[in-house]
Amino acid sequence: MTTQTRRLGGFDKEKRVAAAPDELAALRHEIEQRIEFLLAEGGGQADLLTLAMRAGALSSGKRMRPLLMMLVARDLGCASPAVLDVACAVELVHAASLMLDDMPCMDNALLRRGKPAIHVQYGEDVTILAAVALLSRAFAILAAIQDIDPLTRTRLVTRLAETVGAQGLVRGQFMDLRGGAHSEAEIAATNDLKTGVLLGVAVDMAAILAQAEDGVGQALRAFALAAGQAFQIRDDFQDGPGNDSAITGKDTGKDAGKATFVNALGMDEARRRLAAHLHEADRHLGAALKGAPACEHRTRRFVCALFAHGVPEARFAPEIGALAYADTSAGAAHDARVN
Repeated sequence: MTTQTRRLGGFDKEKRVAAAPDELAALRHEIEQRIEFLLAEGGGQADLLTLAMRAGALSSGKRMRPLLMMLVARDLGCASPAVLDVACAVELVHAASLMLDDMPCMDNALLRRGKPAIHVQYGEDVTILAAVALLSRAFAILAAIQDIDPLTRTRLVTRLAETVGAQGLVRGQFMDLRGGAHSEAEIAATNDLKTGVLLGVAVDMAAILAQAEDGVGQALRAFALAAGQAFQIRDDFQDGPGNDSAITGKDTGKDAGKATFVNALGMDEARRRLAAHLHEADRHLGAALKGAPACEHRTRRFVCALFAHGVPEARFAPEIGALAYADTSAGAAHDARVN
């Protein structure tokens, strides 16, 4: 399938340096319309497999990972029409991982994004098959892109495979469930694999498509790992007693007894770690995008909006505040949900 030739996000070059909330909403709409197309209904209401795939991928969410990828790609000067499909592939992998994580044999969660988990709606057997089908579809999307050269396409497929496999999401979930001893280093490694790797592949793929220099790619990966740690710690806070599932959009109390920084170090130290990771994420993002200060400011505002609510002491880019994108972030910032 050939990706349609068009400017990324439908915006011309002059507007790329002055992104606004309506632009972010337009990008989100474009992502969701493309996923809708890529997962077109085939068998009607009786096709539970397709319905489960669509329910997992099209349920309400911030689209944080594909949006981050598209914004970073634009900030690096990449206007390839392939970016949209690559972003959608990342989002399908994310959706599949959530479906599997929620299974009774895994985290045994009943809620996701404010709705019954996919296994509650369609059964465990259908959910497993639908998640596998989403993973397969993600790789098929990458392999079919015609707007990039074969070597770049191979690099993208390889990075996504590494992210999903035994040294990525699969390993992270395994460590979370059966990690054994839980030192601080092991908790951090689990967080990297559970959350950081998907953020990492999003910015890595943006750098690959933009043919960015190695130093830029390294800075983006460091940003993603620091941001992933911060997101996971904030998620651990949201899982704690007294949090409302109606606000978080998912079950709370699932981390009781698990090795998290909140459980292992206490709330005060976990807050300090969260603030430190946000500082590191901001520093690395600034280093990666230092050649495009206007674009950097836009990307920082997007990430800032994602952290606008949660732990009061920890803020990304505090000098910016939750200004840009705040009205579209839960669309974005009004929604505290990470996934």
